[in-house]
Amino acid sequence: MCLPTCLCCSFNVIAVPMGTTAKEEMNKFWDKNNKLNRPMSPHITIYQWSVPMMMSITHRGTGVGLSGGISAFALLALVLPDSYPYYLDLIHSLSIGPALLGLAKFGIAFPLSYHTLNGIRHLFWDSGKGFTLPEVYRSGYVVIALSILTSIAAIAYM
Repeated sequence: MCLPTCLCCSFNVIAVPMGTTAKEEMNKFWDKNNKLNRPMSPHITIYQWSVPMMMSITHRGTGVGLSGGISAFALLALVLPDSYPYYLDLIHSLSIGPALLGLAKFGIAFPLSYHTLNGIRHLFWDSGKGFTLPEVYRSGYVVIALSILTSIAAIAYM
């Protein structure tokens, strides 16, 4: 018997026990798929890799990396005790060789230029242009080439 304040009795709600558990439902699903000889969902390992696929993955990765890097830089700027020139002098005092310094600069410049240029490519797609397969590949190669060239130019300028 319910208490006088119980809502289930005042609304005549009848609780029905569940007929099956989630595990039983999952087993029925797989048994049915096996009986009907249905294929499993495709996995990333069966796809043939292509330039647009790699560019999409790289675009997402550079976006995550850039937002994480900017957030980390901003957080460090807030919590570190000294000013920016102190840390810049500290980096200069490490006497990092030109090859490692150039690689570090490329590691900053390439994701920025790639993500920006590929974002412009996506803006063209948003306007409905460049969707044929040859145009997708051509614009992809242009983005890759321009990203490398602008990164090298940025390194030379820095």
